[in-house]
Amino acid sequence: MPTKPFRAGTVALIGRPNVGKSTLLNRILGVHLSPVSRKAQTTRQPITGILTQDKTQYIFLDTPGLQTKNPQRLSKGLNQMMRSTTAGADVVLCMIEAKGLQAGDKRVFQEISEKQPALLLINKIDHLNDKNQLLPMMAALSGENQFKEIIPLSAEKGTQCEVLLEIIQRYLPECDQLYDEAELTTLSERVLASEFIREQIFRLTGDEIPYSAHVMIREFEMVGNLRRITADILVSRANHKAIIIGKKGERLKQIGSQARMRLEELLGGPIYLSLWVKVQTGWSENPQLLKQFGYSL
Repeated sequence: MPTKPFRAGTVALIGRPNVGKSTLLNRILGVHLSPVSRKAQTTRQPITGILTQDKTQYIFLDTPGLQTKNPQRLSKGLNQMMRSTTAGADVVLCMIEAKGLQAGDKRVFQEISEKQPALLLINKIDHLNDKNQLLPMMAALSGENQFKEIIPLSAEKGTQCEVLLEIIQRYLPECDQLYDEAELTTLSERVLASEFIREQIFRLTGDEIPYSAHVMIREFEMVGNLRRITADILVSRANHKAIIIGKKGERLKQIGSQARMRLEELLGGPIYLSLWVKVQTGWSENPQLLKQFGYSL
């Protein structure tokens, strides 16, 4: 019997903000790697998650949600980041919600090249009271001929996620293993630290803080098995600084505590985390600062 060939490749996750891309990646990997909150722009850069199973290695790329309404330079930079990541992927997973096509979904469809195998994921099927609603929806979406297959699933519950992996495997190219099977991500610990801190800012400030909050790691050093991290949280306005710090510094302490616990769980060691909040007026519209912070324009 011929041996099963090894397959490996990149799999881009694209869609509108908040459709569940990061939740799906975390579910598939079995760890909390990609930042999640109910606010858009939680993911600010492609989050690489690596899963090696049997004869397959999946390199998932969780991209920022496509912004179609916000004209900020930051949003344009995030869109460009999503496009460049998607263009180089071996397989594209385009995610929508089970409640039906929303404004912006078809705009996301346009980002997929005809040369790329693309799968349409209908997420949040656990929110449907009547699962029979899926059948006419899938029939209508079958007219979107750039999609090889349509897969209904629940990223939050894990429903159909194993089936999704089996389907993706068929479209990955045959090649040698690209990463060691123990590797989880290509991101540096500095980048992970900044992402986890910003995730907690979004989660713990509700709608009080807009998207113009950036985390910059100022110091990152190992002292024995202790990681000592100092980070600056940049905001555009003085009143945003006060909101993040909170009464007697309680909110900033909570942001730091939650981010530290997430990082310790992922990195497997103790962390000392020091946070400082600074005002950088208009940074999200400043081309020089945006390039300095790693956003494409």
